[in-house]
Amino acid sequence: MGLVGILILVGIGAVLLGGLIIIGIRGDTGEDPLEKRLAEYGDRELPSSLEEIELSIGTRERVIVPMYKALAAFAMQFTPENQIEEIRRQIELAGKTESMDPMTFFGQRIVLTLALGIGAFVLFFFVTDWGVVKGVLGTVGGAALGYFLPALQLKGQISRRQDSIVKSLPDALDLLTICVEAGLGFEQAMGKVYEKWDDDLAIAFGRVLQEIQLGKRRGEALRDMARRMDVPDVTSFVAALIQAEQLGVSVAKILRIQSDQMRVKRRQRAQEKAQQAPVKMMIPMVLLIFPSIWIVLLGPSIIILIDTGVVGNF
Repeated sequence: MGLVGILILVGIGAVLLGGLIIIGIRGDTGEDPLEKRLAEYGDRELPSSLEEIELSIGTRERVIVPMYKALAAFAMQFTPENQIEEIRRQIELAGKTESMDPMTFFGQRIVLTLALGIGAFVLFFFVTDWGVVKGVLGTVGGAALGYFLPALQLKGQISRRQDSIVKSLPDALDLLTICVEAGLGFEQAMGKVYEKWDDDLAIAFGRVLQEIQLGKRRGEALRDMARRMDVPDVTSFVAALIQAEQLGVSVAKILRIQSDQMRVKRRQRAQEKAQQAPVKMMIPMVLLIFPSIWIVLLGPSIIILIDTGVVGNF
């Protein structure tokens, strides 16, 4: 097989892997495509047969998704159980339990590793002339990037979710305090937060309320919420509530104290970031702004010196 044939095979493989990457990143919506198709045909007078309905499903649901799931299941067979549990824990911290599971994550990891590895191999061995050693290193680097990219993306989602929770917690505590002092119970106050807002903290409160309605104790439901968030402020807030419930202390008083503390912490975090700003600005100023200023100021002088021959004499 010549070079052209190899490139054609590699291109076909890259296209297939790219399709699998798109499917993996989009994730499973949890909706059954067969039920969706049955609902579409439900209003017809003469419903189609089940075989015809199955054949009418798109190629994505019939071919690409099963291939992706089979690849992910193959990867999970060789993955240690503790690593699977760790990935499941990170997905829970990122708040993506409805759209992602460990199988989807490992499928994305394998597909990205193969796709970027093959792409780097084609780039460094056929497109550019880097040599064997550099080409192998570049291929390994591309595969390693594809391997770690899903984990980095997941960690970024966890960080953004935790930051959102930390920012919205003081306002949520203020609303809880107002509702409880107005005469509502704590669970009803959490329901007000869930009704008024649509952020990660409000969604977590809504899940706590659902678990309580299903029979779980309030303290246990709050502990599970703190565990799913892994935010120190939320953990301390839940611990204070549980302790107040055990000791018989007024919940409104605890909420007022926690609200004041969270606002002080938010103010301190803002001051800390303000103090860090000059240090962070130093790097772009030294590397980007200062050289541009020197070029603008000294550039014309250097050109004049070159034209007069002064620089050439040195």
